[in-house]
Amino acid sequence: MELLFWFSIVAVAWSYVGYPLVLLVWAGLSDALGALRFVGGGPDRRTSPGGHLWPRISIVFSAYDEEEWIVRKIENCLALDYPADRLEILVGCDGCTDRTAQLARDAGGARVTVHELFPRAGKATVLSRLVPRATGDLVVLTDANVMLEPGALQALARRFRDGAVGAVVGRLRLFNPSRKDFEETLYWRYETMLKYLEGQRGCVLGANGGIYAIRRLLFGPLDPDTVTDDFVIPMRIALRGWRVPYEPSAVGFEETTEDAGREFGRRARIGAGNWQALARVQGLLDPRAGFPFFAFVSHKLLRWAAPFLLGAALLANLVLSAAPDAWAYRLALLGQLGFYGLAALGGSRLRVAHRGIARVASIAHYFVSMNAALAVGLWRHLRGAQAATWDRTARARAA
Repeated sequence: MELLFWFSIVAVAWSYVGYPLVLLVWAGLSDALGALRFVGGGPDRRTSPGGHLWPRISIVFSAYDEEEWIVRKIENCLALDYPADRLEILVGCDGCTDRTAQLARDAGGARVTVHELFPRAGKATVLSRLVPRATGDLVVLTDANVMLEPGALQALARRFRDGAVGAVVGRLRLFNPSRKDFEETLYWRYETMLKYLEGQRGCVLGANGGIYAIRRLLFGPLDPDTVTDDFVIPMRIALRGWRVPYEPSAVGFEETTEDAGREFGRRARIGAGNWQALARVQGLLDPRAGFPFFAFVSHKLLRWAAPFLLGAALLANLVLSAAPDAWAYRLALLGQLGFYGLAALGGSRLRVAHRGIARVASIAHYFVSMNAALAVGLWRHLRGAQAATWDRTARARAA
């Protein structure tokens, strides 16, 4: 029981705290060594501006019943700061029952190609059909509800001047139109930091589905039931030896939802897709993969197992606390129960007067809810109950 308790606690602590600290120290040492090499007469690490022909880019995304947002999305793509003659837009309307396809054609004209798929098959099938039809050297994958900053394409394209780069992950920023501060902000910033640090090591563990780019020739067809395509696609590229860096200046914006039920369902869907992805990128479990293996185990595999590790730690702690003179384990048990009590408070409708306590309770609730969704996701995966299609998230009406 002691072994179970300490293994579970250390594994969770490593994934959430130890691994980021190691990456931070690693990044600091790398910068220091790079500076020393430069002072000693080594090459300048700065990127040379201009002088390169912009590669042809194909923007590809899937849409399902997005008639309220599709015009805004098309206009956003057409307004990006990128040569018009080197940009094409492909839209896959996946079994739409509204006017999404027609509105996309009307808004985009000759620069937008709309493909309608019936019956509805899911994003993986849409990408498998559209990416091979793209003519761009690079393919930028995004979502219908994600708006890109004007310079996003140029920022992504510049990274591919390095011939070792096979994919580039952009920065997805979340916003809530009715709340300036919301529960996912802190965690999302934490995940963004990890992507940045992993990108410095040449392999971001999974992309943001809202904004990332790949070399078109590196794309391989996806199994139709693939759920987390934005994890499988870049990881397959990384396992072939290509670099997958992070580009923070390539920014996309996505609106969040305040519907707790829908948000839990979204996380559970991603959780099911995570476990499914293990079979699609088995090379990440091979230590010979180097940093991708280390990052996958630390950042993903232990994170996915965290709900069960936390449960094991609580169970073992209950048993150990019953032993005589086990005051240390009793204190640990009180700490665990206090944390879960805060999570319950954060999920209740009770108003907490102290702002600090309310904030901690909200974070605790988010953490527990996220891990509960991962557990539900595994159950769905084992039962084969997770479909490749998704339920459209209700969002504020587009301006």
